[in-house]
Amino acid sequence: MGAYLRRYIRDIPDYPTKGVVFRDLTPLFKDATAFRSAIDGLSGRFRDLKIDAVVGVEARGFIVGAPVALALGTGFVPIRKPGKLPWRKRSTSYKLEYGVESMEIHEDAISSGQKVLLVDDLLATGGTARAAAKLIEEMGGTVLGMGFIVELVYLKGRDMLRDYRVESLVRIE
Repeated sequence: MGAYLRRYIRDIPDYPTKGVVFRDLTPLFKDATAFRSAIDGLSGRFRDLKIDAVVGVEARGFIVGAPVALALGTGFVPIRKPGKLPWRKRSTSYKLEYGVESMEIHEDAISSGQKVLLVDDLLATGGTARAAAKLIEEMGGTVLGMGFIVELVYLKGRDMLRDYRVESLVRIE
């Protein structure tokens, strides 16, 4: 599946900053067959778990997380950029490979004891996923797994997430 999906990922050099190769998944999302394969592939890797909620990180995590939640028969919880959620929230800051970001979640989005699957389009350094897991765990949730369409192996993000089950469909060395 990895080689098949890789054909739909466009590499854009020097974006958003010089030296970074951006992996653009919009061609994959545009193709119904490739998109369905990615969603089926991710949801299939976690069918053995009893997931209570799928969490996706803004913005491409929404594109991937919502259909994975539907495929697993559970609800979807968004983690958003600051200032986008209208109600009481929790927040954290984290480092990206090219800067610092913050994220927020509604304080009632995850209940104590909930079993959560964290889904995003891409695993790079692991900072975003680690920060999202921290928010989930601070709320009493348990992160049973993390699923990504693409993993940039050379950035060693999996090392930062060694306490979690991490699954990816396309591994770029």
